[in-house]
Order: sequence, then C-alpha cells, then structure tokens
Amino acid sequence: MGDPDVLEMVQEEGRRASREERFFEVSEDLSSRESSFLISEEPRFKKDEQSKDSIFFRDGIRQIDFVLSYVDDIKKEAELKAERRKEFEQNLRKTGLELEIEDKMNSEDGKTYFVKIHAPWEVLVTYAEVLGIKMPIKESDIPRADKIPFSCMLGPLKLPRNVKHPHAEYFTAQFTRHRQELFLIEDESSFFPSSSRNRIVYYILSRCPFGIEDGKKRFGIERLLNSHTYSSAFPLHDGQYWKPSEPPNPVNKRYTLCQNWARFSYFYKEQPFNLIRDYYGEKIGIYFVFLGFYTEMLFFAAIVGLACFIYGLLSMHDNSSSTEICDPEIGGQIIMCPLCDVMCDYWRLNSTCLASKFSHLFDNESTVFFAIFMGIWVTLFLEFWKQRQARLEYEWDLVDFEEEQQQLQLRPEFEAMCTHRKINAVTKEMEPYLPLCSRIPWYFLSGATVTLWMSLVIACMVAVIVYRLSVFATFASFMESEASLKHVRSFLTPQITTSLTGSCLNFIVILILNFFYERISAWITKMEIPRTHQEYESSLTLKMFLFQFVNFYSSCFYVAFFKGKFVGYPGKYTYLFNVWRSEECDPGGCLVELTTQLTIIMTGKQVFGNIKEAIYPLVLNWWRRRKARTNSEKLYSRWEQDHDLETFGSLGLFYEYLETVIQFGFVTLFVASFPLAPLLALLNNIIEIRVDAWKLTTQYRRPVAAKAHSIGVWQDILYGMAVLSVATNAFIVAFTSDMIPRLVYYYAYSKNAIQPMKGYVNNSLSIFLIADFPNHTVPSEKRDFTTCRYRDYRNPPDHEEKYFHSMQYWHVLAAKMTFIIIMEHVVFLMKFLLAWMIPDVPKDVVERIKREKLMTVKILHDFELNKLKENLRMNSSDFAKHLMIQENKVHLAKSAT
Repeated sequence: MGDPDVLEMVQEEGRRASREERFFEVSEDLSSRESSFLISEEPRFKKDEQSKDSIFFRDGIRQIDFVLSYVDDIKKEAELKAERRKEFEQNLRKTGLELEIEDKMNSEDGKTYFVKIHAPWEVLVTYAEVLGIKMPIKESDIPRADKIPFSCMLGPLKLPRNVKHPHAEYFTAQFTRHRQELFLIEDESSFFPSSSRNRIVYYILSRCPFGIEDGKKRFGIERLLNSHTYSSAFPLHDGQYWKPSEPPNPVNKRYTLCQNWARFSYFYKEQPFNLIRDYYGEKIGIYFVFLGFYTEMLFFAAIVGLACFIYGLLSMHDNSSSTEICDPEIGGQIIMCPLCDVMCDYWRLNSTCLASKFSHLFDNESTVFFAIFMGIWVTLFLEFWKQRQARLEYEWDLVDFEEEQQQLQLRPEFEAMCTHRKINAVTKEMEPYLPLCSRIPWYFLSGATVTLWMSLVIACMVAVIVYRLSVFATFASFMESEASLKHVRSFLTPQITTSLTGSCLNFIVILILNFFYERISAWITKMEIPRTHQEYESSLTLKMFLFQFVNFYSSCFYVAFFKGKFVGYPGKYTYLFNVWRSEECDPGGCLVELTTQLTIIMTGKQVFGNIKEAIYPLVLNWWRRRKARTNSEKLYSRWEQDHDLETFGSLGLFYEYLETVIQFGFVTLFVASFPLAPLLALLNNIIEIRVDAWKLTTQYRRPVAAKAHSIGVWQDILYGMAVLSVATNAFIVAFTSDMIPRLVYYYAYSKNAIQPMKGYVNNSLSIFLIADFPNHTVPSEKRDFTTCRYRDYRNPPDHEEKYFHSMQYWHVLAAKMTFIIIMEHVVFLMKFLLAWMIPDVPKDVVERIKREKLMTVKILHDFELNKLKENLRMNSSDFAKHLMIQENKVHLAKSAT
C-alpha cells in the first residue's frame, strides 16, 4: 500500500481535474444564448453619462473583475493574433465568463482595445471549490489576541478598529457549491472579496486554450502576453486612491489603504495587514508582515547599538591609547615608517590623533558585548518570526495550504521548447518533458556566467584596491606640500581621504555591475528552461543572491579580514602584481575603514533604492499619461487609468525580498564594526514600508492576488546568514579590532599596576633600522634619526632573529583564536537553547487551531445531519402521500363494484 497522504493528494488532484473538466464542458447552446444576450442587450447608461470611476459593465450591474488590452498589429502576424484572440475569447465565454469589448475609438489614445471580464456567481462558486478557497461558515467565538502589556500606552500607534479588522473573525471551511446553504452568504455580489475574484479569473485565463499550433494545444494568457497578442492583463483597482468611491461602486479599499497605510505622516502607525491581505492577497500581505516584524525587532537592536555608540562617545576622552597618540611628548615623538615607497615621507604618530579617537567610538569594550548581543538577537528574530508566521497561517486560513497551482503550472516557454512527452506520476496524464541532456549545456552556461560575473566583481574590487594604492602617494605628497590644506590635515589624512574616495568609487561600481547582472541573470534563467514558475523563481533567487552577496559584501570582507594582514615589514614588504605595495591599516587598526566602507555602501544603497522606487514609476506613469491623453473630450475610464500605471510584475516581490535580505546581511555580518547599522536599517525600513505602500497603491496596476504561507526560500537564506554572522563578528573582534591585543597587554605585558594600559601604544609598535631600507624604497631626503616604527610584533634590529615575529605576536594570535572559539561556542550554545525553548507554533495558536477544527467538523456534521433528516422527512411524507393515494384507489374500486 502507498502512503495515505500521497494517495489522498492524488485523489484530490483527480477530483479537482474532473471538476474543472466538467465546468470547461459547458454546452455551446448556453454560451451562444449568453453571447446573443450580451450583443442584443441595450446598455443602461450612455457612454458620456457613465462615471469615469465606474468599475462595472455598461449595464451598471456586472462588476469588472479583469481587463485585457491590445492594439491593432500591422505586421504579418496581425491575422494570426486576431485569430488567437477570437478563439481565446470564445473559449472564455464557454467557461461562463462574461466579456464586454471597448472599441479603440472609445479609448483615450484611439489605438487600444479593452476586453472587460466579469465572473458571474456560477463561475465563482465552481472555481472557489476547484481552488479550495476557504469561506466563512460561522462567526468565531474565539476572542482576538490583541491585548498586549502596556497596550494603553500604544494608543497613538494604533489604527482605527474598522481599518485594522475590516471584518469579524469567522470559522471557515473550503467552499463547496453543493453546500452553499452552509456558508454565510448575505450578498452574492460581495461574498467573494475582489482579491479572490481576480485570482479565480486569472486561474481561468492561465488555463484557457486559444488554438492548436504546430500540432500542440496552446493555452494561457501568459503565452499570449509573451507573443504580444495582448498587451496587458490586469485586475482593476477599486477606484481613485485620493477619494472614496460613490454609489453604486463598492467600498473603495484602495482609498482606505492610501489614507491609513500609504501616507508618510503615518510612519509611526501599525499596518492594516488584514486590509492588505483582502486587497492584494496573502503573498503581498505576508511580505509587509515580514518587513513590519523585522522593523519592530530592529528597534531593540538599534537601542542597544545606540547605547554602545554613546558609551564610546562618552569614554572617548578617557581612552589611554588615543591619549598617548595625541600627546606631543609620546605620539609626537614617535617617528613612523613611510606608508609608500620613495614618494612618502616619515610621519609622526600624533598626526592620526583624530582617527584614533574616532576609532574608539566603534572599537571599545562594548564591541564584544554588542557582537554577542546581535548573535542572540538574530536567533530571537528568526524564532519569533516563525511564531508570527504560524499565527498568520491561522488568522489567514493558511493552515492546510497547498502550493499555489499557478506556481506549479508548466511555463509556456518550457512547453514551447519540449519535443518529448511523458506520463506525470501524480496526474497520470501526458505532459511535456525535456531530457536532462538538453538542459546540461544551459546549466554549464549558467554556472559559467555566474562564476564569470562574480570573478568580475572580484576584479573590480582589486581595481579599486589598485586605485587606492596608486593614489595614496599622490594624496600624501599633495597634502604635505599644499599649504592651504594645513588646517584640514589633522582630520583629513591621506589614509582617510583614500578610504573615502575608494569606498565611493566601489559603491558606484557595485551599482553598475548590479544593473547589468540583473538583466543577464534573468536571461540566463530563461535559457535554462525551468519547468514551472516556482523553479524559475528559485533558480533566479540563487543566482541573484550569490551575485549580490559577492557584489555588496566583497569589499567589506577584504577590509575586515585581508587588508593589513599580509603587508610584511619595512625592507621586505609584499607587493600586489610586484608593483603596488600592499595596503596597511591605521595604527589603531582597520576597524575605522571597515566602518567607513560599511556606512557608505549601506547608506548609499538604501538612499538610492528608495529614490529609485519612488521616482522611477512616478516619471514613467507621468510620461505614459502625457502620451495617452490626446483627446480630452473622451472619457478617461477606470480601466484606462489603470492601464497607464506601471506593472508590478511577477518578480516585484522578489526584488523587495532581495533588498531586505541584503540589508539584513549588513546589519548582522559586520555589525561588530558598526553598532549604528541597526539604527540606519530601522530608519530606512520605516521609510521603505511607506514608499512600498505608496507606490503599490498609487503608481502600480493592481497585482493578481496570490496565496503564500511563508516567505519561502528567503527564510533559509536568513538562517544561513545568521549562522555566518556569528563567525564574521567573532573574526572582526579578534582580527580587525584592537580589543584582543589590548587585553593581552593588560594581563600579560603591562608593568604599571596603577595604569595598566599605559605604554600600550609603544608596545604595539616594532622598531626598524632605517639603514636596512632597500635603496629603491627609502625616501629621497636624508633624516637625522636612525629608526622608525611600524605596526607589528617583531623583534628589534639588535635581536639575533631581527624582524622575525616576537613571542608576543604568538601570544596575541593564540588569544585571538581562543576568543573566536569561545565566542562562537557561547553564541551557538545560546542560539540552540533559545531555538529549543521557543516553540515554532505558540501554545494559544495550537489551541485555536484545534478549537476551529473541532467547531468546523461539528458545524459540517450538524449541517449534513439536518440535511439528511430533511431528506428523510421529505421521503416519509412522499411515501405517506403515495400510500394514501393507493388506499383511495382501492376504496374507489370497491365502491365501483
């Protein structure tokens, strides 16, 4: 015997397919009668009297659920496209959908035809059953879980109750047309929300055939859009976003969303998640729930990060290292070795006074605490998100969710490329099949392309390094010789100047590479010929994330873990391509430069992304409307207004998730170097939520509603980054910051009991004999001193093993490795403990799910029992009547005889 779950799934698929076939086989007679009715019916409203915001057919009764548009084609394929449209629209009518066509003469541009589609009640109930849509059967007796501690203090953050909860809570069950009496149907026109209506219509559109070409049955609106047979297909918005709708139009949820969600003045308010779900569907709704939850959790990380930054700010003047560096008697007397060959001169340590103070802001005792805290925070975030997601599944009726059929449907491109067919193991039907041997060349090309572009990113990073190496000497000599720069020289050192310009250049390169790779990755993914939409999205996600991970983080990884680690020492420096001397860190370490790099890339990406998301659709829509509105006396109808908006696209959410995940990487992977990263992310996300809401509500066509019960593969990516972040932050504290060397000096090498850190700066610098410089590297000018200092732990020139690593170097290295092992084990242990202690599904949600299942079964049982009793009562009544008739007949027969 097979697995019962598998058998049940096969049976359910068979039942669904049979229901669908039955409905597609509606009689030609019925469809012809409907068509003649549509043609002969006189419109109730004249064109010039109809409201431009009307979302109804011309009869003012049937609501428009979907709109198709097309323009006349003057090319050779014009007849073929016209034939496809004719066949497609005939088949749509056969399924029961009702169509009304607007001639191009009535459109604003005089070129576009519009096909308005209405799904009547019979279609809705049939396909609600096919898609397993859950509908209310009884008002829930379970109270809402809205009460939280101190909720009275959060009053200003709350939305009006009718916006937050637009409808009551109900017990629900999968809709069945044969049990319509069971469901709470008050008004057939409003029983199914508009999101369910457009989802049902799109399901029919995506499966409706339009002819046989090359011996194959062709079907689906996506194929017709790809071949430009239709130019667009979209559901209508409820009305204008700046004003409420007028009767007879239904309530304008778009206006409600715009007023309570898409306004920047409401940045501090909660989001109306139930209203978003009702209007846009669960897939878009769950994105905003995730973004909102992530933003809420960032609030706590931002507070702790800000506290660590304030601690560094307050303790800056008490820092012994920067005090010694800035002291003219200590740092002013230490002569440092040149930072480049020939052109760079010797310099005094106190010239980096301001940089050392700035370094203390991010490299202090709180750094270790914050790194450990963020390791715990990211675990709490992911565990609590699982709970929030489980609660959402219950609230949005996604507990028994099946993957959206559209996602599992074969892509038209896949069918077009397939020359083989085989039996599907589940449905037992013949379907297109592409052998592995046909895909392998494209897989190789795809892998090679991704590898090539990631190599290009590395090459660009190396180019930026070469830029910094080559211009450092120029900056150094220019700033030394230019008298006008004397006043800025104290805070704008050659190191800082090079770092800033290099980071800005690196950010520009990142944006350029990202722009081109997005298009190439989409093309390569299409060439792989993925079987389903889900496979396509997964493949694109992998490519885009891998590339953007390398693109955005490679320079930060270089500064954190490679810069200044393989420099060598004076007289024996390492050289890049045997030309450019390897970069050195500031005497206070590379943490300041890592902070600079992270700040510029993270802030620049967020600012650029928000400006692009706001300006790009606004400009495109303005230009499209400007071109379209040529005849002002014509009615600029509701469908034309939506037609002129920007398309959200099937990958719209993909890029939103990708942007959020990349930001999550900045917040977690390198947060030990920049405790203000969560604060910047928090501020960005507060703006991001309103920008996304504004553009989705005002600048984009309404997307087709789709279901989703989780954030999908992005959750696995977040878990992977959370684990990686523990290691990166441990290595940053150990190898990039100056924390471990200071601790080693404090406990092992300090000789001052009263001021243990006194003399640390001198101890951290090694001595080099100027006479040991090779002739091609020594500065041209002669000096009256014989030695210079450099940052390392090496033996002095009078030692028998001069310039070799000293014992202190190995002590520091051992301490660094020990710290990494201890920190990783402590954080991972706490992560596992927290993950074990926090259940994936909250206890109250488990109880609510059990209660709802129990009540649903009871309601269904009572309904069937009452129905059975009613049938039995009717049967017994009929039997009694029949018996009485027979007795009367016998009695009359006897009377006659």
